[in-house]
Amino acid sequence: MDNRKAILFSAPSGCGKTTIIRRLLEYFDCFEFSISATSRQPRSGERDGVDYYFLDTEEFRRRVDAGLFLEWEEVYSGTCYGTLKSEITRIWDNGHVIIFDVDVNGGMNLKRHFGNDALALFVMPPSVEELERRLRTRGTESEEAITKRLGRSVEELKQAKNFDVVIVNDDLDTAVQQVRREIEQYLGL
Repeated sequence: MDNRKAILFSAPSGCGKTTIIRRLLEYFDCFEFSISATSRQPRSGERDGVDYYFLDTEEFRRRVDAGLFLEWEEVYSGTCYGTLKSEITRIWDNGHVIIFDVDVNGGMNLKRHFGNDALALFVMPPSVEELERRLRTRGTESEEAITKRLGRSVEELKQAKNFDVVIVNDDLDTAVQQVRREIEQYLGL
């Protein structure tokens, strides 16, 4: 197997992509998670260099200007997310396949960059109503943040057609099995 491959997961916030990725990392020992950089503050329990590379806005912009990002985006006003080039080098130097957990625009940008060396998966909620329920159940964000995320989600769902595979996460175990089959077929495992 050629380890210089990438698996991209994109979805609106609350669709379960991070949970699916955690399951895959337990199953595939050849995968390694690409840690994104962000200019937002850590949420409770998040650790720098594990969940994200937390950078203040000035440092994030300095790295953008220095060309250190493969892709980046200001997802919400004043809040940037991106993929550092050093992450790709680190993971490939370890001989692993990269797993990305990125927003929809980031996923499309990475797919354009990697081309056929990446499998781009889009995780869909069973409905917008279920997505809203999931976001509220998490209890990690304010009402204002939930409203912003839902508004953005409606636009992001329209981009599903631009991905290689669309998975509806109605039942987590079923979604994980579908994703595993798609990845095994893509990697020839």
